[in-house]
Amino acid sequence: METIDFVLTWVDGSDLEWQKEKAKYSHNPKGNGVNRYRDWNNLRYWFRGVEKFAPWVRKIHFVTWGHIPDWLDTTNPKINIVNHKDFIPEECLPTFSARPIELNLHRIKDLSEHFVYFNDDFFLTKPVKETDFFKNNLPRDCFIENALMTNGSRDMFANVILNNMMVNNKIFKKREVMKKNFTKIFNLKYGLKNLRTFLLLPWPYFSELYNPHTADSYLKSTYEKVWELEDEWLTIASKNKFRNYNDLSQYVFRFYQLMSGQFCPRSVRFSHYFELTNENKTIVNAIVKQKYSIICLNDSNPEIDFLKVQKEINEAFEKILFEKSGFEK
Repeated sequence: METIDFVLTWVDGSDLEWQKEKAKYSHNPKGNGVNRYRDWNNLRYWFRGVEKFAPWVRKIHFVTWGHIPDWLDTTNPKINIVNHKDFIPEECLPTFSARPIELNLHRIKDLSEHFVYFNDDFFLTKPVKETDFFKNNLPRDCFIENALMTNGSRDMFANVILNNMMVNNKIFKKREVMKKNFTKIFNLKYGLKNLRTFLLLPWPYFSELYNPHTADSYLKSTYEKVWELEDEWLTIASKNKFRNYNDLSQYVFRFYQLMSGQFCPRSVRFSHYFELTNENKTIVNAIVKQKYSIICLNDSNPEIDFLKVQKEINEAFEKILFEKSGFEK
């Protein structure tokens, strides 16, 4: 097995200097709510989880605007502190959207060919192996076709998915993809979700591919190949300072890997997606009982009782990750 790196992106919404810079460009664009940037003060549990559950990782590339938690031991040999300025082209800075950051991850110095990309709301909650993320040197993933739809909130999420699919539908022909990768596309590991792909078989183009909301495994060479094929659009999208209707996201690369067959099937039960609300007993139970390898705790509701929810979630993490890690001072 080749070496595997983790990439983690993080923003400290309480950083006053960051707030000042953001205010220079912000005119209340869509997707710019407070919940996009507030800090849950649980980043230490991410690092504790990596040390306890994935000690085999070669390096953690910690990507930030410039802020660093005061408790983080940056001398740890496994940490590479990466400022946006270190890898994002100058003409694309500053940015306050995750998407330009994600589109340029392959430019990070010393990034391994095999890497796993984490948002700061993805947490390891039980032991994982290298083969959970890569098998036969290919990313682990699930190929499940979805119907593209909006949720009625006029959010831009459906637009970026459509854009990602437009790029890949130009590159790949659906019938050829299905024929070449039939056993990867219809696989027992996907369970009943295979039905979604089956029902969409009559359509001549891919509509959308299911997003399990988990840490995604990538080949750096995939990024390089897609940039080679779609340089103009990726460059335009990289210049967006906030979420925009012409965005592309990291999934443009994930979809390419899936459609090209450069992946090995993985169970849809590997991870689980949760949306934080004021009632989080199910989430607390999943953390304490370590039900999933990875959980996503999506902060999508700006109206929740933030301090109450923050306390109960962090207390749950403390029960399984109470030992200070080597990433802390």
